[in-house]
Amino acid sequence: MATVFGVDIGGSGIKGAPVDLAGGGLAEERFKVLTPQPSSPNAVVEAVVEVVRHFGHQGPVGLTFPGVVVRGRTRTAANVDKDWIGMDAEGLFREALDLPATVVNDADAAGIAEVTHGAGRGRGGTVLLLTFGTGIGSALFVDGALVPNTELGHLELRGKDAERRASSAARERHGLSWAEWAVRVDEYLDLVEMLFSPQLMIIGGGVSRKHEKFLPLLRKRDAEVLPAELRNNAGIVGAAMAAAAHAA
Repeated sequence: MATVFGVDIGGSGIKGAPVDLAGGGLAEERFKVLTPQPSSPNAVVEAVVEVVRHFGHQGPVGLTFPGVVVRGRTRTAANVDKDWIGMDAEGLFREALDLPATVVNDADAAGIAEVTHGAGRGRGGTVLLLTFGTGIGSALFVDGALVPNTELGHLELRGKDAERRASSAARERHGLSWAEWAVRVDEYLDLVEMLFSPQLMIIGGGVSRKHEKFLPLLRKRDAEVLPAELRNNAGIVGAAMAAAAHAA
C-alpha cells in the first residue's frame, strides 16, 4: 500500500505525518497547526487540508476526532464546535482532500497504536488507555479487541465531568503543581478501576512526555500503570492504521 497519512485533531492543535505502518512510527517529522477558534467544521477541514498538503500526500488519510464517531459520523463534540454533532465527517474530509478518508475517535486511535506497537503490545485481558489533554479520552480493549467510543472522561466525578477536574488542561487552568494534580488523577483512576478492573492502564496524551513528573506520585493499585510508548504520536499512528485497515 502507498504511504498512509495520519491526522490527529485535538482541541488545541491539529498535527499529522506520513506513518510507517510496519514500524509503528512516523515516516517524517510531524507538521502541526493550531486548532482554529471557533473550531467549526469548515475551519477544521481547511486546517487539515493544510497539514496534508504540507507533505504533498496522495493516498489514504486517517483522521482522529475528539468525540464519538460511528460509521464516519461525529455524534458528540465536547472540545470542538457543536456544529460537528451529526456531521458526516468522513464525507467532508474525503471531498475536501479528494482522497480516501477514515475518521475514528481520537483515544481509540491512540489505543490501537499502543496495543499494537506500544505499552499494550502482547497484553491480554482488559487494557485501558487514557489520554490526558484538553479533555480525557479513553480506549478500552478486551483481549486486544476495541470497545469503541467509551468516552470515560465524561464519567461524573464530584458532580461534574471527570475531565473538568483531572485533565491536563484542568491542571493548567487551576495552576496545580504536579503533586496536586496527581491527587486528582488518582481519584479518577480509582473510579475507572472500580468500574472496569483493568489489568493495565496506559497514560497517554500530550502530558505523557512528562510522565516522570507525575506517574511516580500516583498510588500503587491493582492495575499496572504505564506511560504511552508512542507518547503524543499515538493518535497519528492509530489514525493511519485505521485508514489502512479500511482500505484493505
